Amino acid sequence: MHLLTADEMREMDRQTIESFGLPGRVLMENAGRGAARVLLKKFPDLSTKQVAIAAGRGNNGGDGFVIARYLAHAGVSVTVYLLSDPKRLSGDAADNFNLLAPLDIPVRQVTDENSFSQLKSEMAHHHIWVDAILGTGLNSEVKGFFKSVINYINELSRPVFSVDIPSGLHTDSAKPCGACIRADITVTFAFAKIGHIQLPGADYTGELHIIDIGIPPHIAGNVPSRHHLITQETLKSLIVPRTDDIHKGKTGHVLVIAGSPGKTGAAALAAMSALRTGAGLVTLGVPKSVNPIVESQAIEVMTVPLPETETGSHTEESIETILGLLEDKKCLALGPGMGTNERTKALVNILLQECPVPMVIDADGLNNLADNPEILHNRKSEIILTPHPGEMARLAGTTSKDIQENRMASAREFAAKYNVHLVLKGARTLIAHPDGHIYINPTGNPGMASAGMGDVLTGVLAGFISQGYSPQEATRLAVYLHGDAADKIAVSKGPYGYIASDIMKTIPEVIGGLTGQNAFQSPHVYSKPHMELL
Repeated sequence: MHLLTADEMREMDRQTIESFGLPGRVLMENAGRGAARVLLKKFPDLSTKQVAIAAGRGNNGGDGFVIARYLAHAGVSVTVYLLSDPKRLSGDAADNFNLLAPLDIPVRQVTDENSFSQLKSEMAHHHIWVDAILGTGLNSEVKGFFKSVINYINELSRPVFSVDIPSGLHTDSAKPCGACIRADITVTFAFAKIGHIQLPGADYTGELHIIDIGIPPHIAGNVPSRHHLITQETLKSLIVPRTDDIHKGKTGHVLVIAGSPGKTGAAALAAMSALRTGAGLVTLGVPKSVNPIVESQAIEVMTVPLPETETGSHTEESIETILGLLEDKKCLALGPGMGTNERTKALVNILLQECPVPMVIDADGLNNLADNPEILHNRKSEIILTPHPGEMARLAGTTSKDIQENRMASAREFAAKYNVHLVLKGARTLIAHPDGHIYINPTGNPGMASAGMGDVLTGVLAGFISQGYSPQEATRLAVYLHGDAADKIAVSKGPYGYIASDIMKTIPEVIGGLTGQNAFQSPHVYSKPHMELL
């Protein structure tokens, strides 16, 4: 599902009005009417409530005026609090404001702190608030009495219904700008915006509804978005059904190079997760001293004992063996638990330049790469990196704080600079591709803050790639299903305390759920947006 920036939505509106010839007032009418219908549907007893609409002087306020009309038609007691002098209204917003008086819809002018103070006691008596104050055009801090009004509405602890986007939320960055409405429900128009989905914006948005306001498909196609939400619907078509005569030789062979003393579990989790995802065969290469341990942990996996340093770490001496092993493999998973010995780092650098198949690099694979990311330009194959914010900071030569504050920009810049596919893990994991497109993953929950989760994701990713999925397809499938497995476990077992191997064992179920090949269904922790033609 496409996610728009404020500029992209503005351009769609412009082309619809100027090129297609659908007047802006019609778009506003469609928006307000659709929003009112959602509001009436979500609150079936609305006729017994007093509704307040806080409206600014722009088009967001204009949408609020249309909502007021439709609520009044439905017999709802509604009052408009206009945060502007009416003389400052213009265009479609002014036209719709002028329709309120003939319908005897009360309007209160709140133009400064003084008028706001005088109306506070009256405002407190309303049961539901409609937020139509600022809209998607906000690009600066909320100040003055606007900030006071927003904070006051939040303090009332009444249900809040936001129009287009919660006032005070930045459309593109998903960050609150000084003060921000905390909505229970948000209705937006044509497409969801980045701010609705990315954190922290999703926490302010509440339940999201998308209203079709009449923007033609060809206009939407003229303004292609680079941001997308991964949804179950878009993933279903990616799964390739298996034929009855399939065998393990046709479902891909993964090579995993991982593990070191004390970190054999990471290697085993990655290898077993590739099998759980459907890879036909997995070979796991580990330092020879830990091979007996790994053999007992992952009995369905073939293992290869490799040369090691005196401390049991991987060494560049194994490069010829590994390159030989890669001759019939479809993917190399590199890094989980392999350590950061200097000779291990030398092995990683050589593999980056010599590996002939797609590589999934995680954990210590990333840490060994961090000193010289420029080597990524010398690779022979597609590369997928899966850093958490700390690893991303080391790769980019910055801090975790900076990465977290600029997740989307950091991921896009790195993916484009080094021509890699980058999975930036965390709440609302991001997938950035070299062409600038970014996918936001909605699945997953705080219970995933536990050791080994990344190792499982590495294996799931490698498992999909080994079966012939492109890096673009594999990253979306792996990240979504990895989080989906955690969501299902959180529903059935509890919000935290489950472990990485629980995720690994649930992967076949969530793949089956995606393809409709099992009966297991469970409520999703993430509530996806509703698309409504209103």
